[in-house]
Amino acid sequence: MSNLNRLSHLSFGNFNPRGNPKAKYITPQEVDSLQEALTGSEQFAENLQSWYAGNSAAFVVEEEKPDSIKKNLMWLLLEGGYGCGKTHLAAAIANDTVSRGIPTLFITVPDLLDSLRFAFNDPVTTFETRFEDVRNVSLLVLDDFGTQNATPWAQEKLFQIINYRYTNHLPTVITTNLILDEIESRIRSRLQDDLFVKHIRITTLDYRRPTETSNPGISMLSLPAIREMTFLNFDTREDEIGKEEKTVVTVEKQDKFGNPVKEKEIVRERVTAEHIAELRKTVNAAIKFSEKPEGWFVLVGQSFCGKTHLAAAIGNHRIALGGQAIMTEVNSLLDYLKTTFSRNSDVTFDRRFYEISTAHLLILDDLKGSGANSAWAEDKLYQILNQRYIAKLPTVITSPLDPDSFAKNYPALWNRMLRDVYWIKLPPYRRMIKSQKTAIPKKSDRR
Repeated sequence: MSNLNRLSHLSFGNFNPRGNPKAKYITPQEVDSLQEALTGSEQFAENLQSWYAGNSAAFVVEEEKPDSIKKNLMWLLLEGGYGCGKTHLAAAIANDTVSRGIPTLFITVPDLLDSLRFAFNDPVTTFETRFEDVRNVSLLVLDDFGTQNATPWAQEKLFQIINYRYTNHLPTVITTNLILDEIESRIRSRLQDDLFVKHIRITTLDYRRPTETSNPGISMLSLPAIREMTFLNFDTREDEIGKEEKTVVTVEKQDKFGNPVKEKEIVRERVTAEHIAELRKTVNAAIKFSEKPEGWFVLVGQSFCGKTHLAAAIGNHRIALGGQAIMTEVNSLLDYLKTTFSRNSDVTFDRRFYEISTAHLLILDDLKGSGANSAWAEDKLYQILNQRYIAKLPTVITSPLDPDSFAKNYPALWNRMLRDVYWIKLPPYRRMIKSQKTAIPKKSDRR
């Protein structure tokens, strides 16, 4: 009955909590999520043995016994992307319980629904019998929840199975690549019962594709021109000291009625040794951040002063180490989110918003002044940045605004990232230079 023929080799013992050994790099957060998933799965299997042995009283959900409930959670929800190890752990639980003689059914949700449909024409059994077998089996493991064809009939049968097992406190394991907001509301409500369901999210890379380290659907880091932007070929412009450059700047003035207006002016700027020293300091800080991304790193300065190159170098360095990074222009990100509202989109807004707001390293290029986008766009952008700030996820931002303008346009963000803002005051690059100079500082220069 277990349906584990091709998965009988999967166990807790051969699950690697350090991630795929072929991956060049795995973050401490990813390792922690794998270890939590392994420990939670082992504990679930241990508790299940006690329950099946007849100690079911300890698992009764009673309001007056919250401690016993938390110690003996009856359901396990494993969430994560494709190939992160969810199925391995779910199968390990099932193999462990089968070895102890506990009736177990391991099945993907699409196969489960097909099995129920076929039962209508099965000469050996009836739909009712098969449906009752699924609802009452001692341990039910539903793999790949969310990949099913969600017809009204399928959705209703899934709800009936899940609701029955929830109401009768029957042990259940569910794996899914969905986030909770994408799950049908009645089922989601039961999965959010943290006194009954242990929810573990696995954040590691796909075991099947250990070298894919960014989202190609949105990230600029896969583009040839961006991929070539590294610290090694960043021009630190020492040969420009003393040279005068013409620069077009936008200044805010008042018209004859006292209303603020913006005008463009041509100004002359001379490159000084102080400019170069500040640029070198900024490059050193970017290198340090790329080696161990923590908090926020913000680059401000006028267009074509080198911000995007340094931001891309940070992302490319992380990927070279095998880490994950997404780099996108702010306007492209907002368009990426809006496409989910198209009738032809097979991805929900919640899914894309979740991917961006929880990315291991997010690089947002060219954040312009507030008012440049719609109120909806400004709101979503703030939600993403606020969520990343609260979750302490590394974030890089580049902006053509000067520090004062940035503070006026985004006061809430400015107050949070005040210590990590670097202002490149140099005039724009006037020519493409394939410099042989390296931006990598000597060890004595790194601080």
